[in-house]
Amino acid sequence: MEQHPDDRNPMRRKWVDTQDVLAMPYDTPIPGYQTNTVNTLRLWSAESLYGFNLAKFNQGDYISANLESAMDQNITRVLYPNDNNYEGKELRLKQQYFLVSATLQDIIGRMKTYHVDLHDFARMNVVQLNDTHPALAIPELMRLLIDGENFTWDEAWKIVSKTFNYTNHTLMAEALEKWSVRLMEKLLPRHLEIIYEINFRFLCQVSAKYIGDNDRIARMSLIQEYPEKMVRMAYMCVAASDHVNGVAALHTELLKEGLFKDFNEFFPGKFVNVTNGITPRRWLRKANPELSDLITEKIGTDWVKHLNELDKLSAYTEDTEFLQKLAAVKRENKQKLARYIEEHNNIKVNLDSIFDVQVKRLHEYKRQLLNILHAITLYLKIKDNPKADFVPRTIIFGAKAAPGYFMAKQIIKLINSVADVINADPEIGDKLKVVFLANYRVSLAEKIIPAADLSEQISLAGTEASGTSNMKFALNGALTIGTMDGANIEIHDAVGADNIFIFGMTVDEVKKLREQGYNPYSFIEKQPYLKRALDLIRSNFFSRGEMDIFRPILDSLNYDTYMLAADFESYAAVQERVAQLYQNPMEWQKCCLKNIAKMGMFSSDRSITEYAEKIWNLKPVHVDVYAKHGFVLSAQQLEPSNVSQNE
Repeated sequence: MEQHPDDRNPMRRKWVDTQDVLAMPYDTPIPGYQTNTVNTLRLWSAESLYGFNLAKFNQGDYISANLESAMDQNITRVLYPNDNNYEGKELRLKQQYFLVSATLQDIIGRMKTYHVDLHDFARMNVVQLNDTHPALAIPELMRLLIDGENFTWDEAWKIVSKTFNYTNHTLMAEALEKWSVRLMEKLLPRHLEIIYEINFRFLCQVSAKYIGDNDRIARMSLIQEYPEKMVRMAYMCVAASDHVNGVAALHTELLKEGLFKDFNEFFPGKFVNVTNGITPRRWLRKANPELSDLITEKIGTDWVKHLNELDKLSAYTEDTEFLQKLAAVKRENKQKLARYIEEHNNIKVNLDSIFDVQVKRLHEYKRQLLNILHAITLYLKIKDNPKADFVPRTIIFGAKAAPGYFMAKQIIKLINSVADVINADPEIGDKLKVVFLANYRVSLAEKIIPAADLSEQISLAGTEASGTSNMKFALNGALTIGTMDGANIEIHDAVGADNIFIFGMTVDEVKKLREQGYNPYSFIEKQPYLKRALDLIRSNFFSRGEMDIFRPILDSLNYDTYMLAADFESYAAVQERVAQLYQNPMEWQKCCLKNIAKMGMFSSDRSITEYAEKIWNLKPVHVDVYAKHGFVLSAQQLEPSNVSQNE
């Protein structure tokens, strides 16, 4: 990097000695539902500009002949490479930069093609930063405008600060992305220089507002100084974005009062909420055609595009015939999933059992460990009294974890080891099964979610941003067992307290317990079955000859960051309520129908409308009236202000 020859712009720089990579676009058409509108999903592949080096090959240097091409292509060969080593971090940073740069250069190229003034960039484009992975787009757009288009800093910043908006997806400070200054200085020195300049100007504004408050200035700096100099990517997103949103009502409030409290005070009105949504076309009409047909039979087809129409189903909660049909659909879906489990896991499950499902990314805060510990206590209760009445239960897990996440892999191992023991015990029979479905993915979720009776949404209150699997399960007639966390709160408010199983501490109770000094063993000692479950793990009962393999899990409970011990008693008690209600099929189906009927607000159509209205400042454009006359419109002509509302 060196001073640009055009020294009239002191902020302008020229890159030298760069690694040049070709961004190859791959477009997928995304048609709308029952419309003539087709959007384009553009993905990028990194390709070599030079390809195979024939000269080196002819010299006998066969490895080097293809090395440069392979190194370029590696950038996008695997999304989210393992970053628990330096090489992985470097590759991930290259990957993030490559993807945002390709996209921004593409946008600029299109504007030039249509001869649109780049000073209108923010009027013509909105870029939504989905968490911090694309945060490098902020300094990259500054670079493209200043270094490439000769904009002044103020001109570029005016555009950038109106172009970007940031959606936060985590409440945990340790999960906020940071990049080493040393690594960024090596790979992206120009971007680091721009980030420093953004930080300097931003902190000047902060210090002018809060004179002498050095602690606040240090807290709000985009650069973490200790113990290692790091760029705080989330802080940069907040400082540079026009709006910042959380993805559930509680999440947004906790952002404003917790993680970004200083920023919320400095930028009043910048933080807004848009609760997540799911598409009913994918997660009901396609994934569950039997239930979809049953609903359509009763209320017509308008619900597919207007999910609030499902509320009409509330009129049928006392219709025994309809409830029986609803139960028959659920059983048919359970049969399909049971066949899949038998084929892929060689486990025969009881169709009359509660299909108790927890599928999502595996993370300690989502507390899959709480679920499997409860499974062990159920196992112990059956062993203690094999002849007692027991409502059969099939506990189903599905999850993926980051490749370098050791504790997540430990929990997956524990789930499978417990499953091996319980499923092979003849005394247990079909009263209890534990199943871990490998390679969790959307196509598998489409089999699991319609078959679920119980949806596990059991994160520690104050840790889940929103969740969307909770919405998908409820839409398909599963009842939720969950904490007052994320969008569980809004589901609770929508369906009513009698139609959801809430347990555990609230956010305020979690905070109070931490302040008092949380001792997990004071809770474990009062819960004999939990204590016995942990003792079984400690005694290597589930280890199959791998001595002390689960020691890290047991050690983690010494401090129990996500308070499993504190919530376990409440969780187990509510699970007993689940079993009691399941024994009354018609009452269970009434609750299921009430959940389905009240899912209207959780449509992605509502979410996107809120993004358009609250954040993007967009109005609908009625393109069909132009399309049927064969008109081709430029980007400027499609500006909302140029389209008559009557059309």
